[in-house]
Formats: sequence, C-alpha cells, structure tokens
Amino acid sequence: MSLEVKEKTEVRLVFMGAAGVGKTALINRFLQDSFDPKHRRTVEELHSKEYEVAGVKVTINIMDTSGSYSFPAMRKLSIQNGDAFALVYSVDDPESLEAVKRLREEILEVKEDKFTPIVVVGNKKDRMQERRVSADDVLVKVELDWNNCFLEASAKENENVMEVFKELLQQANLPRCLSPALRHRRETFPKDMSLRPPMNKTNSCSVS
Repeated sequence: MSLEVKEKTEVRLVFMGAAGVGKTALINRFLQDSFDPKHRRTVEELHSKEYEVAGVKVTINIMDTSGSYSFPAMRKLSIQNGDAFALVYSVDDPESLEAVKRLREEILEVKEDKFTPIVVVGNKKDRMQERRVSADDVLVKVELDWNNCFLEASAKENENVMEVFKELLQQANLPRCLSPALRHRRETFPKDMSLRPPMNKTNSCSVS
C-alpha cells in the first residue's frame, strides 16, 4: 500500500491600514464574495483557506490587522510573520494614505528587506464624487519612488479585488529579485514617456 504525499505550501498575507479604509471588506469579498457596508472595528483576525492546484495544497493565511487600536507589539509580530503586505487606504481620505506611508517604513525596518512584497491598494474607488486622492499621484509615488505595486479597488462593487490577491500571491511565491515575471511586468504609465522619468522596476503593476 502506497500513500501519495503531496507537497504543501503556505503563505501569509497581511492587510494593514487606517481604520475604516475597507481592509476587512476586501478580505470578505475575496473569501465569501460578500459586502457589509457597516464598519466594525477589528482587533486582529486570521483567516485561512486551502486550495489545491495541480496536486499541490496551498494554504493562504490572511491577517486582518487593526486600524483603530494601537498594538505596536502585535503589529510588529504580524510584520515579522508576513510574506506579502496589502497597505490599504481610502481614495476619499488623504490621511489614510499618510498612514500607508508610515506602515511601509515600519515594514521595511522590521523586515530589513527593501524587496519585501508590498501592494498599495486604493480602496473605495466607487466613491468618485468624494475622491480626494489622485490615482496618478499615488501611482508615481508607489511604483517609481517605492518600487512597489499599486492598484485601485472597490470592495463594494467587487472591482479589482481578485487582482489584489493575485498580485500578493504572485509576489509572495516568486523570488522577488530573480523572477522574470516581476521584472518584465507590463508598463503602467502613459505612452508619452516624455511626461514620466524612466523606470527600473521589480515589483510593479497598476490597475485602476
């Protein structure tokens, strides 16, 4: 009698950002395809889901961190254990983008790795009338200055939510420095490159 032993891999995605930007909403949309308009404060919640792809079991752990409460020790532990990070802000809240900047600095300090997989997510893109953060400005900052990936999404409208998770999983599972898939990502800036300085990116994408 022989038993087939299947390879098992595991990845931890960490969602971070200010309170009320929609971290939990993005996670729930991905896991349950549901949306709750009511904001509930999160302390820290870990969600796990297992998939099987070509005979390989992959466990995706998603850490939903608190934006309302300050627990520096818990936040540091989440960063230490994380494989890829979604830094979420709301397009109608400039202060939430400032929180993303601070969180990114903390992640790089804790991980001591400038190639740490980070995806910056501008959530609530459906709030067109209330928008106060320019997607173009964030795109330049995130992809050119930070060398990270940027997407805009809407948990409410289920827009680009899957793309956020696909990007996180791709960056978490591929060697960040050696992967041609990340080196040769599609160009995200306008065709008129005279308007943009040249780029040499490793982790880049943009969907808005």
